[in-house]
Amino acid sequence: MTVYPSQKPWLKFYDRNVPHSLRPYPAHPLHAFLQRSARDYPDRPAVIFQDNALTYRQLNDQADRLAAALAALGIKKGDRVGLFMPNVPQFPIAFYAILKANAVVAALSPLEAPAQIAHKLSYCETQTLLVLDTLYERFKSVQGQTPVQNVIVSDTQAYANATDSSPTPASPNLRDDDVWMQTLLRRHSAQECPETKVRADDIAVFQFTGGTTGVPKAAVGPHASLVANTLQVQAWLSDTQMGQEVTLMAIPLYHVYGMVFGMSYSVASAAALVMIPDPRNMEDLLGNVETWRPTVFPSVPTMYNAINNHPRVRNGEVDLSSIRDCISGSAPLMQETQQRFEALTGANLREGYGLSEAPTATHCNPMHGQNRRGSIGLPFPDVECRIVNLDDGVTDLPAGEIGELAIHAPNLMRGYWKMPGETAQALRIGPQGKKWLHTGDIAKMDQDGYFYLVDRKNDMIIASGFKVYPTNVEEVLSQHPKILEVCVAGVPDPYRGETVKAWVVLKAGEKATEQELIEWAKNSQQLAVYEYPRQIEFRDALPKTMVGKVLRRILVQEKESYP
Repeated sequence: MTVYPSQKPWLKFYDRNVPHSLRPYPAHPLHAFLQRSARDYPDRPAVIFQDNALTYRQLNDQADRLAAALAALGIKKGDRVGLFMPNVPQFPIAFYAILKANAVVAALSPLEAPAQIAHKLSYCETQTLLVLDTLYERFKSVQGQTPVQNVIVSDTQAYANATDSSPTPASPNLRDDDVWMQTLLRRHSAQECPETKVRADDIAVFQFTGGTTGVPKAAVGPHASLVANTLQVQAWLSDTQMGQEVTLMAIPLYHVYGMVFGMSYSVASAAALVMIPDPRNMEDLLGNVETWRPTVFPSVPTMYNAINNHPRVRNGEVDLSSIRDCISGSAPLMQETQQRFEALTGANLREGYGLSEAPTATHCNPMHGQNRRGSIGLPFPDVECRIVNLDDGVTDLPAGEIGELAIHAPNLMRGYWKMPGETAQALRIGPQGKKWLHTGDIAKMDQDGYFYLVDRKNDMIIASGFKVYPTNVEEVLSQHPKILEVCVAGVPDPYRGETVKAWVVLKAGEKATEQELIEWAKNSQQLAVYEYPRQIEFRDALPKTMVGKVLRRILVQEKESYP
């Protein structure tokens, strides 16, 4: 008999100061964390960017003023507002302004191709977009394919001096009725901020995800789910001290991992957010570590590995000793990476697990307790887990057996926007009439309640923490005039975790080089920078089933068997 979903064996391995439950959760909206920190820690730095800071008082004030501007544009409760920015101070200002305007945040990746931007904005019926000036032209090239009518542009350097009084920039030249964000901030007062009309069960964010299919869809995250997950993260990082932490914000805020585990946790803790707009710029990242002495550093394995191998770090020139708590997500954490980073910093680096549908984190290894190799750790407080049979999706499996991970928790999404079929597949009624999220991840649990990911039910690739769907890449490559057939899959890569590889059959009489096809895909304007293939292998034919389906797994196994 399987009893672990109710007995929760993982609880006995929690760190001493982590509560087994956080119920009842507060019924306030997500932006209440900002209002509280601005009230209790008004002069505490909230956002640090290029050696300058906005205090919590300033952050809250500017969010209020921008919320007033959005309301003046006609934004009302439930409207989706797009947010197209990297990690700059304007992101949290705009994020909380959208919430304060009773609207819904729909954040886009700055790495996406124009066609992807247009699709997502249209799918979400977004009529207003806040965009950084460096991304303005990319959006304008496809605005006509979207319902966006209101475009608010912010200058990259507007907060380099930690002030909103900088003159309206002259470049780029705005077109149509587009307006500078700084102009709106000067035009409106904080006292004009709209009255809060959203409740805990109202929608806060649309988090884009491909789920199990690769088709872009938005996981609908209510305020209650994000509030719950923020408090779960805060409880798990039990050394957190209000008003004293500094978070190194190198993971993207547009991704729910950075949005909740980075920004919302920090705002709820009155921590300072040190903004890293380009995590590939290791000199900037390390310089911020030296200057601002971060204590909390959520990130991904490739970034920890890059720090381990940076020449200045290896030579002992960078003092990393301020870093205390690190959570690694989005891809498997190699033991060597973990051990080297902990030796360099003295920090606790722990692997966790989450997904956009929950809305970010559900599991993590204890910060001070047993950190089991290969494990994603223990479920967070109030997170219930089952391993269910892969064939029927219903039968609970005992400890040690492999099945699909299913989760019931206070931090689940409401469903996928306008996709009832996908929602019904992901959220199903299970034991005790509870709603369970079927994650699509194959996992197992040991006798003590530690969980381990074994495989994915789909062929999704995780390259440097980013999700890449083979069918999307295949569709683009198939448009090349020389290609007859193509198959794409992820193959092991020492730096990216996985990288994108394509197996190509050329049309009769055609010739091409690997670099020629890689450059073509890279410049296609249809793939994000992390999606185009880094490796291409030419084949005379692709292995297929009797019905003609390409055997992707066979190709990957052949790659893995190479000496």
